[in-house]
Amino acid sequence: MKPINCFIAYNDVAQAEKTALNLLQSDLVNTVYLLSTTAGSSSIAGCEHIEIDSLQSSATIKKISEKSTTHFSLIYTKDTELELGQYALERFYHIARDTQAGLVYADYYQIAEGLRTNLPLIDYQMGSLRDDFNFGSVLFYSSECIKKAVAETTESYKFAGLYNLRLKVSQQAELVHINEHLYAEVENDNRKSGEKQFDYVDPKNRAVQIEMELACTDHLKKIGAYLAPNFKTIAFDEGNFPVEASVIIPIRNRVKTVEDALKSVLLQKTDFNFNLIIIDNFSSDGTSEIIEQYAKADKRVIHIIPNRHDLGIGGCWNVGVNSEYCGKFAVQLDSDDVYQDENTLQTIVNAFYDQNCAMVIGSYTMTNFKMETIAPGLIDHKEWTPENGRNNALRINGLGAPRAFYTPVLREIKVPNTSYGEDYALGLYFSREYQIGRIYNSLYLCRRWDENSDASLDVVKMNGHNLYKDKIRTLEIMARKRMINA
Repeated sequence: MKPINCFIAYNDVAQAEKTALNLLQSDLVNTVYLLSTTAGSSSIAGCEHIEIDSLQSSATIKKISEKSTTHFSLIYTKDTELELGQYALERFYHIARDTQAGLVYADYYQIAEGLRTNLPLIDYQMGSLRDDFNFGSVLFYSSECIKKAVAETTESYKFAGLYNLRLKVSQQAELVHINEHLYAEVENDNRKSGEKQFDYVDPKNRAVQIEMELACTDHLKKIGAYLAPNFKTIAFDEGNFPVEASVIIPIRNRVKTVEDALKSVLLQKTDFNFNLIIIDNFSSDGTSEIIEQYAKADKRVIHIIPNRHDLGIGGCWNVGVNSEYCGKFAVQLDSDDVYQDENTLQTIVNAFYDQNCAMVIGSYTMTNFKMETIAPGLIDHKEWTPENGRNNALRINGLGAPRAFYTPVLREIKVPNTSYGEDYALGLYFSREYQIGRIYNSLYLCRRWDENSDASLDVVKMNGHNLYKDKIRTLEIMARKRMINA
């Protein structure tokens, strides 16, 4: 028997026929199965139909498993034409055989609006738990690993079947990345990176997220990295602080937005003293002059220019948190954004005491530059629950905002000196031992505009960001395993 059975998403007969015939030309392909959600779909010579409910369900994965009678199973997840590169199947086959991988995936060419561009991927690692990890659309599985994964799956997933399969396979064998462009696929989602990044917290996807959390939590239990909801108690009596809370704003060249941010802080109404610490990372566009005007007019505004030039956002946070001016609680505000109303700071500080937590994460509303609400509106990160938030945090790619910290713990941990993912690293670290307090109503207006640092990233920059966050998760999983086994 030839070593590969292929399973391709079937939507349009013309598209599917081109892909199927291309695959059947290979001496390695045994059978091509058409995964169709429509009964009585048009037949294609040499192919067999499998009727499915959706490509993402565990029922579909089970049907694929039953037909995985060859050594390897290729699953093509897009319903557009697949264009294989020269000897691409041979390359998948040889590497899968030589490495005994559970899954092999490869770089590819993306065709969007008629243009072909390189789409390099990143290596999978222990911390690559996010359900939007990009494997491309050609998944080359060990059939034995598929069958074992299906046998070990006890939940019936409507949305997380494919995600659960990957996690279960990763428990058995390596997931191997081929750094070669082995095929081309058509991409119909041409949104910018800044428009895609909030899909996972869109309220309409809530049912999907619940299933993804269930699958990920099961995986963490299987690999010995799951943490039960047992947290350290905090007395909030460490140290002497000049004020109860400090709002910290790292900033560089935000002359268009800095005044809005400052005003939203100074308008806060609280029953405690607070200040605003701005770490001005050598702005050159007039930002510094605006800050200085406010500092001269209001003693609550502390304008700090660092004494070193190698600081990212995280490094600026370290400067602010370790300054003599920092309060008992350090509260985040990005220089692009503003607080929802005058009660935000009071609400956050109350949450520390009410929930006995070392970190608080609020909720925010997406707006345009004029602060008019835009889709998806409220981002409440309901995946951060007291019961399972610390585990589910290893699956998601962001924490929510605003974020606030109990200063003594933050001073001990330190903030990674980066300008991306530093807040996520802190959230994982804090949640390992402490409760993460949650506020689900909107406290913050998050403005999206062309000068946001993540508004429109190229693939190399996105890969760098994703690789860093995956590494953060890998390190955190290692730490949690060690803590559990201590």
